[in-house]
Amino acid sequence: MYQTYCAACHEGGDPRAASFEALQSMTAQALHYTLTSGPMAIQGQQLTGEQRDTLVDYLAIAEVSDEWISSNLCAADDSTISLSPVHLSHAGGDLAFSRQLSAAQSGLSHEDLGNLELAWALGIPGVGGLRSSPAIAGDTLFYPAGASGKVLALHVESGCVQWSYDAGAALRGSAVLSGALDDGSQLLYVSDERARLHAVNPLTGERRWLIDGTIDEGVHTRLTGVPMYHDQRLYVPVSASGVQRGGEPTHECCDGRGGVLALDAASGERIWTYVTMPPAEYTGERNSVGVRLRGPSGAPIWSSPGLDPERRQLYVTTGENTSLPATETSNAIIALDMDTGEQRWLFQAVANDVWNMACTGREYGPNCPSEQDSIIKDWDFGGAAIRVTLADGSERLVAGQKSGHLWALNPDNGELVWQQRVGEGGALGGNHWGVAVAGDKVLLPISDPNGGGRSDDVIKAGVHAFELADGEPTWSYLSRPDCANGRDERVPGCDARYGFSAMPLVIDGALVAGNIDGRLFIFDTETGQILFEYDTAVGFDTVNGVAARGGSIDAQSIAAGAGMLFVGSGYDRFRQQAGNILLAFRPAR
Repeated sequence: MYQTYCAACHEGGDPRAASFEALQSMTAQALHYTLTSGPMAIQGQQLTGEQRDTLVDYLAIAEVSDEWISSNLCAADDSTISLSPVHLSHAGGDLAFSRQLSAAQSGLSHEDLGNLELAWALGIPGVGGLRSSPAIAGDTLFYPAGASGKVLALHVESGCVQWSYDAGAALRGSAVLSGALDDGSQLLYVSDERARLHAVNPLTGERRWLIDGTIDEGVHTRLTGVPMYHDQRLYVPVSASGVQRGGEPTHECCDGRGGVLALDAASGERIWTYVTMPPAEYTGERNSVGVRLRGPSGAPIWSSPGLDPERRQLYVTTGENTSLPATETSNAIIALDMDTGEQRWLFQAVANDVWNMACTGREYGPNCPSEQDSIIKDWDFGGAAIRVTLADGSERLVAGQKSGHLWALNPDNGELVWQQRVGEGGALGGNHWGVAVAGDKVLLPISDPNGGGRSDDVIKAGVHAFELADGEPTWSYLSRPDCANGRDERVPGCDARYGFSAMPLVIDGALVAGNIDGRLFIFDTETGQILFEYDTAVGFDTVNGVAARGGSIDAQSIAAGAGMLFVGSGYDRFRQQAGNILLAFRPAR
Protein backbone atom coordinates (compact mmCIF):
# COMPACT_ATOMS: atom_id res chain seq x y z
CA MET A 1 0.00 0.00 0.00
CA TYR A 2 2.86 2.37 0.75
CA GLN A 3 4.40 1.71 -2.67
CA THR A 4 1.02 2.13 -4.37
CA TYR A 5 -0.27 5.24 -2.63
CA CYS A 6 2.70 7.02 -1.05
CA ALA A 7 6.10 6.21 -2.51
CA ALA A 8 5.82 8.30 -5.68
CA CYS A 9 5.83 11.50 -3.63
CA HIS A 10 7.59 10.47 -0.43
CA GLU A 11 10.62 8.89 -2.07
CA GLY A 12 11.74 11.84 -4.13
CA GLY A 13 8.87 12.69 -6.46
CA ASP A 14 7.87 15.75 -4.45
CA PRO A 15 10.60 17.82 -2.75
CA ARG A 16 8.12 19.01 -0.12
CA ALA A 17 6.87 15.57 0.87
CA ALA A 18 8.33 14.07 4.02
CA SER A 19 10.86 11.31 3.40
CA PHE A 20 10.11 7.69 4.23
CA GLU A 21 12.47 8.00 7.21
CA ALA A 22 10.56 11.06 8.42
CA LEU A 23 7.24 9.22 8.16
CA GLN A 24 8.74 6.44 10.26
CA SER A 25 9.42 8.95 13.04
CA MET A 26 5.73 9.89 13.40
CA THR A 27 3.32 8.51 15.95
CA ALA A 28 0.19 6.59 15.01
CA GLN A 29 -1.94 9.45 16.32
CA ALA A 30 -0.16 11.99 14.12
CA LEU A 31 -0.39 9.79 11.03
CA HIS A 32 -4.09 9.09 11.57
CA TYR A 33 -4.84 12.78 11.91
CA THR A 34 -2.79 13.63 8.81
CA LEU A 35 -4.69 11.07 6.72
CA THR A 36 -8.17 11.83 8.01
CA SER A 37 -8.40 15.51 8.95
CA GLY A 38 -5.01 17.00 8.20
CA PRO A 39 -3.12 18.01 5.04
CA MET A 40 -3.24 14.49 3.51
CA ALA A 41 -6.97 13.96 4.08
CA ILE A 42 -7.72 13.95 0.34
CA GLN A 43 -5.16 11.20 -0.21
CA GLY A 44 -6.43 9.36 2.84
CA GLN A 45 -9.92 9.25 1.36
CA GLN A 46 -8.61 6.88 -1.31
CA LEU A 47 -8.10 4.26 1.40
CA THR A 48 -10.59 2.27 3.40
CA GLY A 49 -10.44 2.56 7.17
CA GLU A 50 -8.74 -0.84 7.34
CA GLN A 51 -6.16 0.21 4.77
CA ARG A 52 -5.39 3.41 6.66
CA ASP A 53 -4.93 1.44 9.89
CA THR A 54 -2.60 -1.01 8.16
CA LEU A 55 -0.56 1.76 6.57
CA VAL A 56 -0.29 3.67 9.84
CA ASP A 57 0.73 0.49 11.66
CA TYR A 58 3.47 -0.06 9.05
CA LEU A 59 4.87 3.47 9.31
CA ALA A 60 4.35 4.59 12.90
CA ILE A 61 6.96 4.41 15.61
CA ALA A 62 6.25 2.41 18.72
CA GLU A 63 4.18 4.26 21.30
CA VAL A 64 6.37 6.53 23.39
CA SER A 65 5.85 6.49 27.14
CA ASP A 66 6.31 9.57 29.32
CA GLU A 67 9.34 8.07 31.07
CA TRP A 68 11.61 10.51 29.20
CA ILE A 69 9.86 13.24 31.17
CA SER A 70 9.27 11.55 34.53
CA SER A 71 12.90 10.38 34.75
CA ASN A 72 14.11 13.96 34.29
CA LEU A 73 11.96 15.84 36.80
CA CYS A 74 13.64 18.63 38.72
CA ALA A 75 14.54 18.30 42.36
CA ALA A 76 12.49 20.36 44.78
CA ASP A 77 15.03 23.20 44.83
CA ASP A 78 14.70 23.72 41.06
CA SER A 79 10.98 23.06 40.66
CA THR A 80 9.63 26.48 41.66
CA ILE A 81 8.94 28.82 38.74
CA SER A 82 9.34 32.58 38.76
CA LEU A 83 8.19 34.71 35.82
CA SER A 84 10.55 37.56 36.61
CA PRO A 85 12.50 38.77 34.81
CA VAL A 86 11.08 38.01 31.37
CA HIS A 87 14.02 37.37 29.03
CA LEU A 88 12.09 36.39 25.90
CA SER A 89 8.29 36.60 25.84
CA HIS A 90 8.06 35.44 22.22
CA ALA A 91 10.29 34.61 19.25
CA GLY A 92 10.37 38.16 17.87
CA GLY A 93 11.97 39.65 20.96
CA ASP A 94 9.97 42.90 20.84
CA LEU A 95 6.68 44.28 19.48
CA ALA A 96 8.30 45.06 16.12
CA PHE A 97 9.48 41.43 15.85
CA SER A 98 13.01 42.68 15.15
CA ARG A 99 14.75 39.49 16.37
CA GLN A 100 17.26 41.74 18.15
CA LEU A 101 18.18 41.18 21.82
CA SER A 102 20.45 43.29 23.97
CA ALA A 103 23.12 41.86 26.23
CA ALA A 104 20.95 42.76 29.22
CA GLN A 105 17.87 41.04 27.79
CA SER A 106 19.67 37.85 26.75
CA GLY A 107 22.31 37.67 29.47
CA LEU A 108 24.93 37.15 26.73
CA SER A 109 27.54 39.59 25.45
CA HIS A 110 29.20 39.82 22.06
CA GLU A 111 32.34 38.37 23.65
CA ASP A 112 30.39 35.47 25.18
CA LEU A 113 29.01 34.47 21.79
CA GLY A 114 32.48 33.84 20.40
CA ASN A 115 33.32 31.43 23.20
CA LEU A 116 30.43 29.05 23.88
CA GLU A 117 30.29 25.51 25.21
CA LEU A 118 27.50 22.95 25.30
CA ALA A 119 25.80 23.03 28.71
CA TRP A 120 23.25 20.25 28.16
CA ALA A 121 21.27 18.41 25.50
CA LEU A 122 17.71 17.13 25.80
CA GLY A 123 16.44 14.32 23.57
CA ILE A 124 12.81 14.38 22.41
CA PRO A 125 11.68 10.83 21.52
CA GLY A 126 9.22 10.14 18.72
CA VAL A 127 9.91 13.26 16.69
CA GLY A 128 11.84 13.92 13.49
CA GLY A 129 12.17 17.68 13.80
CA LEU A 130 12.03 20.65 16.14
CA ARG A 131 10.69 23.94 14.84
CA SER A 132 9.64 26.17 17.72
CA SER A 133 11.07 28.97 19.83
CA PRO A 134 10.57 28.89 23.59
CA ALA A 135 9.52 31.69 25.88
CA ILE A 136 12.04 32.31 28.67
CA ALA A 137 11.40 33.86 32.10
CA GLY A 138 13.27 33.63 35.36
CA ASP A 139 15.13 30.31 35.31
CA THR A 140 12.55 28.58 33.11
CA LEU A 141 12.43 27.72 29.43
CA PHE A 142 8.86 27.08 28.17
CA TYR A 143 9.43 24.78 25.20
CA PRO A 144 6.94 23.31 22.66
CA ALA A 145 8.50 19.93 21.93
CA GLY A 146 7.20 19.34 18.39
CA ALA A 147 5.37 16.15 17.49
CA SER A 148 5.64 14.86 21.07
CA GLY A 149 2.66 17.10 21.81
CA LYS A 150 4.31 18.18 25.07
CA VAL A 151 4.98 21.68 26.32
CA LEU A 152 7.88 21.48 28.76
CA ALA A 153 8.89 23.88 31.49
CA LEU A 154 12.64 23.28 31.70
CA HIS A 155 15.18 24.67 34.14
CA VAL A 156 17.58 26.68 32.00
CA GLU A 157 20.75 25.56 33.76
CA SER A 158 20.17 21.81 33.76
CA GLY A 159 17.33 20.94 31.36
CA CYS A 160 15.35 19.19 34.10
CA VAL A 161 11.54 19.26 33.79
CA GLN A 162 9.55 21.51 36.13
CA TRP A 163 6.20 20.61 34.57
CA SER A 164 4.83 19.19 31.32
CA TYR A 165 1.56 19.83 29.49
CA ASP A 166 0.05 17.38 27.00
CA ALA A 167 -1.61 19.24 24.10
CA GLY A 168 -3.08 16.05 22.65
CA ALA A 169 -1.62 16.79 19.20
CA ALA A 170 1.70 17.67 17.61
CA LEU A 171 2.81 21.21 18.40
CA ARG A 172 3.56 23.60 15.56
CA GLY A 173 3.92 27.18 16.79
CA SER A 174 6.33 28.89 19.17
CA ALA A 175 5.52 29.75 22.77
CA VAL A 176 4.24 33.19 23.79
CA LEU A 177 4.13 34.54 27.35
CA SER A 178 1.60 37.26 28.04
CA GLY A 179 2.16 40.32 30.16
CA ALA A 180 0.15 40.85 33.33
CA LEU A 181 -3.55 40.31 32.58
CA ASP A 182 -6.32 42.26 34.27
CA ASP A 183 -6.56 39.69 37.06
CA GLY A 184 -2.79 39.86 37.66
CA SER A 185 -2.06 36.43 36.17
CA GLN A 186 -0.05 35.55 33.08
CA LEU A 187 -0.72 32.95 30.39
CA LEU A 188 1.46 30.87 28.10
CA TYR A 189 0.11 30.31 24.56
CA VAL A 190 1.05 27.58 22.08
CA SER A 191 -0.64 26.17 18.96
CA ASP A 192 -0.91 22.64 17.62
CA GLU A 193 -1.22 20.92 14.23
CA ARG A 194 -5.02 20.92 14.51
CA ALA A 195 -5.05 24.73 14.51
CA ARG A 196 -6.00 24.86 18.19
CA LEU A 197 -4.62 27.53 20.48
CA HIS A 198 -3.84 26.46 24.05
CA ALA A 199 -3.66 28.90 26.97
CA VAL A 200 -1.73 27.42 29.90
CA ASN A 201 -0.88 28.63 33.39
CA PRO A 202 2.93 29.08 33.14
CA LEU A 203 3.39 28.46 36.86
CA THR A 204 1.68 25.06 36.94
CA GLY A 205 1.17 23.82 33.37
CA GLU A 206 -2.60 23.62 33.84
CA ARG A 207 -4.82 24.51 30.89
CA ARG A 208 -6.82 27.71 31.17
CA TRP A 209 -8.65 27.45 27.84
CA LEU A 210 -8.49 25.89 24.37
CA ILE A 211 -9.93 27.38 21.18
CA ASP A 212 -10.23 26.43 17.52
CA GLY A 213 -8.22 28.90 15.46
CA THR A 214 -9.91 28.20 12.13
CA ILE A 215 -11.65 30.86 10.06
CA ASP A 216 -13.83 28.71 7.79
CA GLU A 217 -15.54 25.50 8.90
CA GLY A 218 -14.28 22.42 7.09
CA VAL A 219 -11.10 24.07 5.77
CA HIS A 220 -7.75 22.73 6.98
CA THR A 221 -6.00 25.55 8.83
CA ARG A 222 -2.57 26.01 10.35
CA LEU A 223 -1.36 28.34 13.06
CA THR A 224 2.26 28.70 12.00
CA GLY A 225 3.24 32.27 12.86
CA VAL A 226 3.90 33.43 16.40
CA PRO A 227 0.92 35.19 18.03
CA MET A 228 1.69 38.63 19.44
CA TYR A 229 0.51 39.84 22.85
CA HIS A 230 -0.08 43.52 23.58
CA ASP A 231 -2.32 45.40 25.98
CA GLN A 232 -4.71 42.55 26.94
CA ARG A 233 -5.05 41.33 23.34
CA LEU A 234 -3.55 38.45 21.41
CA TYR A 235 -3.12 38.78 17.63
CA VAL A 236 -3.03 35.35 15.97
CA PRO A 237 -1.96 34.86 12.32
CA VAL A 238 -3.83 32.14 10.40
CA SER A 239 -2.66 30.18 7.36
CA ALA A 240 -5.18 28.21 5.31
CA SER A 241 -4.58 27.85 1.61
CA GLY A 242 -5.26 24.41 0.15
CA VAL A 243 -1.69 24.38 -1.11
CA GLN A 244 -1.17 20.68 -0.33
CA ARG A 245 -4.62 19.44 -1.27
CA GLY A 246 -4.25 21.15 -4.63
CA GLY A 247 -1.85 18.37 -5.58
CA GLU A 248 -4.70 15.84 -5.64
CA PRO A 249 -6.36 15.81 -9.09
CA THR A 250 -9.82 15.08 -7.66
CA HIS A 251 -9.71 17.95 -5.15
CA GLU A 252 -11.97 20.90 -5.98
CA CYS A 253 -9.09 23.32 -5.77
CA CYS A 254 -8.99 25.39 -3.64
CA ASP A 255 -10.74 26.84 -0.60
CA GLY A 256 -8.37 28.12 2.09
CA ARG A 257 -7.47 31.73 2.93
CA GLY A 258 -5.27 33.55 5.38
CA GLY A 259 -6.31 35.81 8.21
CA VAL A 260 -5.69 37.32 11.62
CA LEU A 261 -7.69 36.76 14.81
CA ALA A 262 -7.70 39.42 17.52
CA LEU A 263 -8.53 37.71 20.81
CA ASP A 264 -9.12 38.74 24.39
CA ALA A 265 -5.87 37.48 25.90
CA ALA A 266 -7.49 36.35 29.15
CA SER A 267 -10.53 34.51 27.79
CA GLY A 268 -9.73 33.71 24.13
CA GLU A 269 -12.92 35.41 22.94
CA ARG A 270 -12.74 36.87 19.44
CA ILE A 271 -12.71 40.64 19.09
CA TRP A 272 -12.29 40.87 15.31
CA THR A 273 -11.31 38.72 12.35
CA TYR A 274 -9.46 39.82 9.23
CA VAL A 275 -9.35 37.65 6.10
CA THR A 276 -7.19 38.12 3.02
CA MET A 277 -10.03 37.52 0.55
CA PRO A 278 -13.70 36.50 0.32
CA PRO A 279 -14.63 32.80 0.71
CA ALA A 280 -13.85 30.65 -2.34
CA GLU A 281 -16.69 29.95 -4.74
CA TYR A 282 -17.03 27.70 -7.76
CA THR A 283 -15.62 29.59 -10.74
CA GLY A 284 -17.46 27.71 -13.46
CA GLU A 285 -14.17 26.19 -14.63
CA ARG A 286 -13.05 22.57 -14.45
CA ASN A 287 -9.58 21.06 -14.39
CA SER A 288 -8.34 18.69 -17.09
CA VAL A 289 -9.90 15.65 -15.40
CA GLY A 290 -13.30 17.33 -15.13
CA VAL A 291 -13.27 18.38 -11.46
CA ARG A 292 -14.88 21.72 -10.61
CA LEU A 293 -12.56 24.51 -9.50
CA ARG A 294 -12.97 27.07 -6.73
CA GLY A 295 -11.38 30.40 -5.96
CA PRO A 296 -9.94 32.70 -5.00
CA SER A 297 -7.88 30.99 -2.32
CA GLY A 298 -4.54 31.30 -0.60
CA ALA A 299 -2.64 34.36 0.63
CA PRO A 300 -2.02 32.51 3.91
CA ILE A 301 -0.28 34.34 6.73
CA TRP A 302 2.55 31.97 7.65
CA SER A 303 4.48 34.65 9.53
CA SER A 304 4.10 36.63 12.71
CA PRO A 305 2.54 40.09 12.90
CA GLY A 306 4.64 43.07 13.86
CA LEU A 307 2.94 45.65 16.07
CA ASP A 308 3.17 49.44 15.80
CA PRO A 309 1.32 50.90 18.83
CA GLU A 310 2.16 54.49 17.88
CA ARG A 311 0.31 54.21 14.56
CA ARG A 312 -2.10 51.60 15.94
CA GLN A 313 -1.05 49.39 13.04
CA LEU A 314 -0.37 45.68 12.74
CA TYR A 315 1.82 44.48 9.84
CA VAL A 316 1.35 41.07 8.24
CA THR A 317 2.93 39.34 5.26
CA THR A 318 1.20 36.82 3.00
CA GLY A 319 1.87 33.91 0.66
CA GLU A 320 0.80 33.18 -2.89
CA ASN A 321 -2.69 32.40 -4.16
CA THR A 322 -3.44 28.70 -4.56
CA SER A 323 -6.21 28.94 -7.15
CA LEU A 324 -7.50 31.45 -9.66
CA PRO A 325 -8.42 34.25 -9.70
CA ALA A 326 -5.32 35.90 -8.26
CA THR A 327 -5.88 38.57 -5.61
CA GLU A 328 -3.88 41.67 -4.73
CA THR A 329 -3.50 40.41 -1.17
CA SER A 330 -1.16 37.56 -2.19
CA ASN A 331 2.64 37.89 -1.77
CA ALA A 332 1.96 41.15 0.01
CA ILE A 333 2.78 43.27 3.04
CA ILE A 334 -0.42 44.60 4.62
CA ALA A 335 -1.07 47.14 7.39
CA LEU A 336 -4.16 46.56 9.53
CA ASP A 337 -5.83 48.74 12.11
CA MET A 338 -5.02 47.17 15.49
CA ASP A 339 -8.38 48.16 16.94
CA THR A 340 -10.71 47.06 14.14
CA GLY A 341 -8.77 44.76 11.80
CA GLU A 342 -9.55 46.98 8.81
CA GLN A 343 -6.95 47.20 6.07
CA ARG A 344 -5.13 50.55 5.97
CA TRP A 345 -2.71 49.93 3.10
CA LEU A 346 -1.33 47.12 0.99
CA PHE A 347 1.93 46.58 -0.88
CA GLN A 348 1.92 43.63 -3.29
CA ALA A 349 5.50 42.60 -3.96
CA VAL A 350 4.82 40.07 -6.74
CA ALA A 351 1.46 39.79 -8.49
CA ASN A 352 -0.32 36.89 -10.17
CA ASP A 353 1.56 34.11 -8.38
CA VAL A 354 -0.91 31.20 -8.24
CA TRP A 355 0.72 27.97 -7.07
CA ASN A 356 -0.18 24.75 -5.30
CA MET A 357 1.29 21.27 -4.94
CA ALA A 358 0.07 20.32 -8.40
CA CYS A 359 2.80 22.66 -9.71
CA THR A 360 5.66 20.29 -8.86
CA GLY A 361 7.51 17.56 -10.71
CA ARG A 362 8.30 17.25 -14.38
CA GLU A 363 4.64 17.36 -15.38
CA TYR A 364 2.25 19.63 -13.54
CA GLY A 365 -1.01 18.22 -12.21
CA PRO A 366 -4.54 19.20 -13.25
CA ASN A 367 -4.94 21.83 -10.51
CA CYS A 368 -1.88 23.84 -11.50
CA PRO A 369 -2.83 26.97 -13.48
CA SER A 370 -1.44 27.56 -16.95
CA GLU A 371 1.56 29.79 -17.61
CA GLN A 372 -0.82 32.20 -19.29
CA ASP A 373 -2.76 32.59 -16.04
CA SER A 374 0.05 32.61 -13.46
CA ILE A 375 3.79 33.10 -13.03
CA ILE A 376 3.71 29.84 -10.92
CA LYS A 377 6.55 30.77 -8.55
CA ASP A 378 5.51 30.01 -4.94
CA TRP A 379 7.15 33.23 -3.74
CA ASP A 380 5.65 33.46 -0.25
CA PHE A 381 6.55 35.83 2.49
CA GLY A 382 7.43 33.50 5.36
CA GLY A 383 8.80 36.01 7.86
CA ALA A 384 7.58 39.09 9.68
CA ALA A 385 7.76 42.67 8.41
CA ILE A 386 9.91 44.60 10.89
CA ARG A 387 9.51 48.30 11.65
CA VAL A 388 12.83 50.02 12.41
CA THR A 389 13.64 53.59 13.47
CA LEU A 390 16.92 54.95 12.08
CA ALA A 391 19.32 57.36 13.77
CA ASP A 392 17.85 60.32 11.85
CA GLY A 393 14.35 59.50 13.06
CA SER A 394 13.13 58.08 9.74
CA GLU A 395 11.56 54.62 9.68
CA ARG A 396 11.63 51.55 7.47
CA LEU A 397 9.45 48.46 7.31
CA VAL A 398 11.62 45.57 6.05
CA ALA A 399 10.74 42.02 5.00
CA GLY A 400 12.41 39.20 3.07
CA GLN A 401 10.69 37.03 0.47
CA LYS A 402 11.19 33.59 -1.09
CA SER A 403 11.91 35.33 -4.39
CA GLY A 404 15.19 36.49 -2.80
CA HIS A 405 13.90 40.05 -2.51
CA LEU A 406 14.44 42.30 0.48
CA TRP A 407 11.85 45.08 0.62
CA ALA A 408 11.95 48.34 2.58
CA LEU A 409 8.72 50.36 2.80
CA ASN A 410 7.45 53.54 4.40
CA PRO A 411 5.28 52.33 7.32
CA ASP A 412 3.01 55.38 6.96
CA ASN A 413 1.64 54.36 3.57
CA GLY A 414 3.38 51.21 2.30
CA GLU A 415 5.29 53.03 -0.43
CA LEU A 416 8.52 51.40 -1.59
CA VAL A 417 11.72 53.07 -0.32
CA TRP A 418 14.23 50.57 -1.71
CA GLN A 419 14.61 46.92 -2.69
CA GLN A 420 17.39 44.40 -3.18
CA ARG A 421 17.39 40.91 -4.58
CA VAL A 422 19.84 38.12 -3.78
CA GLY A 423 19.89 34.93 -5.84
CA GLU A 424 17.12 33.31 -7.82
CA GLY A 425 14.67 32.36 -5.09
CA GLY A 426 12.15 29.60 -5.56
CA ALA A 427 9.85 27.19 -3.75
CA LEU A 428 12.74 26.13 -1.49
CA GLY A 429 14.90 29.22 -1.99
CA GLY A 430 15.11 32.87 -1.11
CA ASN A 431 14.31 34.04 2.40
CA HIS A 432 12.11 31.62 4.36
CA TRP A 433 11.54 32.44 8.02
CA GLY A 434 12.48 36.08 8.07
CA VAL A 435 15.20 38.66 8.57
CA ALA A 436 16.73 40.34 11.63
CA VAL A 437 17.92 43.87 12.30
CA ALA A 438 21.10 44.98 14.06
CA GLY A 439 21.57 48.69 14.59
CA ASP A 440 21.61 50.30 11.14
CA LYS A 441 21.67 46.98 9.25
CA VAL A 442 19.18 44.36 8.12
CA LEU A 443 20.42 40.77 7.81
CA LEU A 444 18.99 38.50 5.12
CA PRO A 445 19.44 34.69 5.24
CA ILE A 446 19.15 33.03 1.81
CA SER A 447 18.33 29.36 1.29
CA ASP A 448 18.78 28.87 -2.49
CA PRO A 449 19.54 25.17 -3.10
CA ASN A 450 22.01 23.87 -5.64
CA GLY A 451 20.75 21.86 -8.59
CA GLY A 452 20.67 21.73 -12.34
CA GLY A 453 24.43 21.99 -12.69
CA ARG A 454 24.57 25.69 -11.79
CA SER A 455 27.93 27.26 -11.04
CA ASP A 456 28.93 28.61 -7.62
CA ASP A 457 28.72 32.23 -8.73
CA VAL A 458 24.97 31.80 -9.32
CA ILE A 459 24.16 30.23 -5.96
CA LYS A 460 23.73 32.91 -3.30
CA ALA A 461 22.91 30.69 -0.33
CA GLY A 462 24.28 32.44 2.74
CA VAL A 463 23.77 35.56 4.85
CA HIS A 464 23.75 39.08 3.40
CA ALA A 465 23.84 42.45 5.21
CA PHE A 466 22.37 45.74 3.93
CA GLU A 467 22.14 49.30 5.20
CA LEU A 468 18.64 50.04 6.46
CA ALA A 469 18.72 53.62 5.21
CA ASP A 470 19.29 52.97 1.51
CA GLY A 471 19.67 49.23 0.98
CA GLU A 472 23.36 49.36 0.14
CA PRO A 473 25.08 45.98 0.65
CA THR A 474 27.76 45.87 3.36
CA TRP A 475 28.89 42.25 3.64
CA SER A 476 27.96 38.74 2.52
CA TYR A 477 28.81 35.25 3.64
CA LEU A 478 28.33 32.73 0.83
CA SER A 479 27.64 29.26 2.16
CA ARG A 480 29.22 26.29 0.43
CA PRO A 481 28.85 22.51 0.93
CA ASP A 482 30.60 20.86 3.85
CA CYS A 483 30.40 17.13 3.21
CA ALA A 484 33.86 16.04 4.39
CA ASN A 485 34.74 13.86 7.38
CA GLY A 486 31.62 11.72 7.11
CA ARG A 487 29.12 14.60 6.87
CA ASP A 488 27.90 13.24 3.55
CA GLU A 489 26.63 10.17 5.41
CA ARG A 490 25.31 12.07 8.43
CA VAL A 491 23.61 14.73 6.28
CA PRO A 492 22.41 13.23 2.98
CA GLY A 493 22.01 15.96 0.39
CA CYS A 494 24.61 18.22 2.04
CA ASP A 495 26.04 18.94 -1.42
CA ALA A 496 22.75 20.52 -2.56
CA ARG A 497 21.07 21.96 0.56
CA TYR A 498 23.44 24.22 2.49
CA GLY A 499 21.58 27.51 2.73
CA PHE A 500 20.21 29.47 5.67
CA SER A 501 16.47 29.11 6.22
CA ALA A 502 15.88 29.38 9.98
CA MET A 503 14.71 32.61 11.60
CA PRO A 504 17.93 34.43 12.61
CA LEU A 505 18.60 36.10 15.94
CA VAL A 506 20.81 39.11 16.78
CA ILE A 507 22.34 39.31 20.26
CA ASP A 508 24.50 42.28 21.22
CA GLY A 509 25.86 42.80 17.71
CA ALA A 510 26.24 39.10 16.88
CA LEU A 511 24.03 37.21 14.43
CA VAL A 512 23.05 33.63 15.28
CA ALA A 513 22.03 31.71 12.14
CA GLY A 514 21.33 28.03 11.46
CA ASN A 515 22.21 26.16 8.28
CA ILE A 516 20.00 23.54 6.67
CA ASP A 517 22.98 21.16 6.81
CA GLY A 518 23.06 21.36 10.63
CA ARG A 519 25.86 23.88 11.18
CA LEU A 520 25.29 26.68 13.67
CA PHE A 521 27.02 29.99 12.86
CA ILE A 522 27.52 33.21 14.80
CA PHE A 523 28.65 36.27 12.81
CA ASP A 524 29.76 39.75 13.79
CA THR A 525 26.96 41.96 12.44
CA GLU A 526 29.33 44.79 11.43
CA THR A 527 31.92 42.78 9.52
CA GLY A 528 30.46 39.34 8.82
CA GLN A 529 33.38 37.68 10.62
CA ILE A 530 32.54 34.20 11.91
CA LEU A 531 32.74 34.27 15.70
CA PHE A 532 31.58 30.71 16.38
CA GLU A 533 30.71 27.58 14.38
CA TYR A 534 29.29 24.30 15.68
CA ASP A 535 28.17 21.12 13.91
CA THR A 536 24.86 19.97 15.42
CA ALA A 537 24.28 17.09 12.96
CA VAL A 538 25.81 14.48 15.26
CA GLY A 539 24.73 12.25 18.11
CA PHE A 540 24.60 13.60 21.67
CA ASP A 541 24.55 12.31 25.22
CA THR A 542 21.37 13.67 26.75
CA VAL A 543 20.38 14.68 30.27
CA ASN A 544 17.26 12.50 30.04
CA GLY A 545 18.93 9.41 28.56
CA VAL A 546 17.07 9.55 25.24
CA ALA A 547 18.97 8.51 22.13
CA ALA A 548 19.15 11.70 20.09
CA ARG A 549 20.99 13.40 17.25
CA GLY A 550 20.89 16.70 15.47
CA GLY A 551 20.06 17.51 11.87
CA SER A 552 18.89 20.49 9.84
CA ILE A 553 18.37 23.78 11.67
CA ASP A 554 15.24 25.48 10.37
CA ALA A 555 12.03 27.35 11.24
CA GLN A 556 11.89 29.21 14.60
CA SER A 557 14.45 27.05 16.38
CA ILE A 558 16.95 29.62 17.76
CA ALA A 559 16.39 31.51 21.02
CA ALA A 560 18.31 33.08 23.90
CA GLY A 561 17.76 34.23 27.46
CA ALA A 562 18.98 33.85 31.04
CA GLY A 563 22.59 33.78 29.83
CA MET A 564 22.01 30.80 27.52
CA LEU A 565 21.61 30.13 23.79
CA PHE A 566 19.09 27.44 22.78
CA VAL A 567 18.93 25.63 19.43
CA GLY A 568 16.52 22.93 18.28
CA SER A 569 18.34 20.73 15.76
CA GLY A 570 16.47 18.49 13.31
CA TYR A 571 13.93 19.28 10.61
CA ASP A 572 12.45 16.41 8.64
CA ARG A 573 10.37 18.39 6.15
CA PHE A 574 11.33 19.11 2.54
CA ARG A 575 13.64 16.07 2.60
CA GLN A 576 15.96 17.70 5.10
CA GLN A 577 17.89 15.95 7.85
CA ALA A 578 15.79 14.69 10.74
CA GLY A 579 16.85 15.21 14.33
CA ASN A 580 15.42 15.38 17.83
CA ILE A 581 17.76 17.36 20.07
CA LEU A 582 17.40 20.59 22.03
CA LEU A 583 20.84 22.07 22.68
CA ALA A 584 21.71 24.60 25.40
CA PHE A 585 24.91 26.63 25.11
CA ARG A 586 26.56 28.86 27.72
CA PRO A 587 29.73 30.97 27.83
CA ALA A 588 32.73 28.67 28.28
CA ARG A 589 33.83 28.40 31.90
